Amino acid sequence: MEVEKATYILGISAYFHDSAAALLKDGRVLVAIQEERLTRIKQDSSLPVNAVQFCLDFAGITIDDVDTIAYYEKPFLKFERLLETQIAFYPKAYLPFRKTIKSWLRDKLWVPHNIRKAIGFKGEFFYCEHHESHAAAASYSSPFEETAFLTLDGVGEWTCASYGILKNNQLQILSEQTYPHSVGMLYSAFTQYCGFRVNSGEYKLMGLAPYGKPKYADLIREKIVQINKDGSIKLELKYFRFHNGMRMINSKFENVFGKPALKPEKNISTFYKDIAASIQEVLEEIVLKSASHVRVQTGMKYLCYGGGVALNCKANQRLLESEIFEDIFIYGASGDAGGAVGAALLCSNQNQSRQIISTSSYLGKEFTAEEIQNTLGEYKVKGTLLSKEEMIGVTSSELANGKVIAWLQGRDEMGPRALGNRSILASPTDNQMRDRINGMIKFREQFRPFAPVVLEEKANDYFKSVRNANEMLYTFTALDGKEIPSCVHEDGSARVQTVNSHQNPLLHELIAEFNRKAGVPILINTSFNRRGEPMVHSPEDALRTFFGSGLDVLVLGNFVIRKEENSHVQIEDTTLELD
Repeated sequence: MEVEKATYILGISAYFHDSAAALLKDGRVLVAIQEERLTRIKQDSSLPVNAVQFCLDFAGITIDDVDTIAYYEKPFLKFERLLETQIAFYPKAYLPFRKTIKSWLRDKLWVPHNIRKAIGFKGEFFYCEHHESHAAAASYSSPFEETAFLTLDGVGEWTCASYGILKNNQLQILSEQTYPHSVGMLYSAFTQYCGFRVNSGEYKLMGLAPYGKPKYADLIREKIVQINKDGSIKLELKYFRFHNGMRMINSKFENVFGKPALKPEKNISTFYKDIAASIQEVLEEIVLKSASHVRVQTGMKYLCYGGGVALNCKANQRLLESEIFEDIFIYGASGDAGGAVGAALLCSNQNQSRQIISTSSYLGKEFTAEEIQNTLGEYKVKGTLLSKEEMIGVTSSELANGKVIAWLQGRDEMGPRALGNRSILASPTDNQMRDRINGMIKFREQFRPFAPVVLEEKANDYFKSVRNANEMLYTFTALDGKEIPSCVHEDGSARVQTVNSHQNPLLHELIAEFNRKAGVPILINTSFNRRGEPMVHSPEDALRTFFGSGLDVLVLGNFVIRKEENSHVQIEDTTLELD
């Protein structure tokens, strides 16, 4: 009897912010990883040849076994926008055009040629629009058979925002807002104004907002952006440069608020904290009005939400608490990297019925004990191999004693959040822990908050009305933050991740044991990396980060590694890039 051949679809996102590859087998997401995890270049935007090979190796196939490559946007449509913008804003737009045209002519217009040349693919290509990939990633990963969707980001080809429905397994976009009137660009402009890097510092702006007051929100509405009842916006373009220059904002923008843009790495005064709070309030208003409009226009009970703006956890809290929809699903990798998954899912679900399969974020590689041991041997690192029960006992005791643990277990997380497999863990009860981790381990700004990971069954004992929290995509208000001061933010909220025994049994077991020893079912959870670096992927990455920072203990699988036992170890370190 002949065995039916499996169908493989390879999704690719590339050339802009965060390249990635994802592989589907018979409609299921088998593996996905961002190129940055393998090259160690943060937000690597190159063609993800390493990520592609990783996916193929994981599946035990070659590129000849792949039926279709799905690409997450339409390059020629995007190039059309570049040309039309150049014409519309000439001569001011000539400089950015001149700087980008080479990359377009060399790489971005020749996606199929470049892919065929780099990885030897001979099959068919499937293209979708950028916002279709966002909508597909959220909708097809959700538990909903029928749902509305909303996507918000900077810009795809032309679209900056869209909404529609998933019905009869088909996505239908009902309305779009087009460039240059973009809520993502608006938020990025204030990111730059507050001294952070665009496309990587937006989450810092979100983290800064609770330290200020929204004193300038009305001024933003009056001068910078018109917000319509349906959530669509109109930017006052005379204050911006993203459409005709190399910066997001100009001097007129600065004059509106009476102060120049903050230079990177400078002390953040109360003024810029208030600016951050103000644009956060404006963003939340836009999100809520957009969602309300989508509910009225679609009549759907559920919402799937995607695009880079969907990573704003505070706005997501407002959306969840508004109860505009009965339930909300946000895909964990809502940014461009997740477009690789979305494009593949959209391709897979064309003209066929759907199997509702909730897509996990644990989509990378799990390293075996043998692989870990080989790496330790290569670098002459001493580590103690324990049973799982012993490892849990030792790690929980170290955490209860105030040690900061580097934790590499299971498969890599897809997306920007560490969900307990590539994490730095610590006790939340120490009031000084946040400053210690920020200063001596992460090497980043002291105001940056940390997320609590909490046993799902105990979450509502510590936070108000927690739900949909296993991907760390919402903030929730702490009932009493005094017991867990290091993971409660300035406004009394926290970016909560819940964990259950099904989702991540090992992490659940560790927190339960910590609870028995320390009396708190919560740990600080932050990504296992240092400033300017991607999250670690391999045991080698983990060793380099461990010995290059103030981390106390490293747990690789069931191996426990301590610095005091490894004073002889010298591992070449990478230079930290400030982001």
